[in-house]
Amino acid sequence: QVQVVESGGGLVQAGGSLRLSCVASGRFFSINAMGWYRQAPGSQRELVAAITLAGSTNYADSVKGRFTISRDNWKNMVTLQMNSLKPEDTAVYYCNADGRLTYQSRDVFNSWGQGTQVTVSS
Repeated sequence: QVQVVESGGGLVQAGGSLRLSCVASGRFFSINAMGWYRQAPGSQRELVAAITLAGSTNYADSVKGRFTISRDNWKNMVTLQMNSLKPEDTAVYYCNADGRLTYQSRDVFNSWGQGTQVTVSS
């Protein structure tokens, strides 16, 4: 069982900043990618940013230049620094981690956190 727990989030005015953190714990062999997704009311969950074990990153076009994802592999932690926030960034943000439970490549996992609310007021 792999647990993913988010922290951070909250209410901020437009133009402000927030920092989200996520830690994966439990019994696993390795984590490949960790990422952040978000879901606004009435919308589908969408990728915000992701980072691989090697440090390659991928961002949604809507957050490029404003959000930065980083990772601490020793702590199994991923952080999302969100600057210049806009009202349209308001959503529940979910952390995701995928990897291997054992050294065997077929024993994979994909785990989600419970989500943390980010609200940006205009």
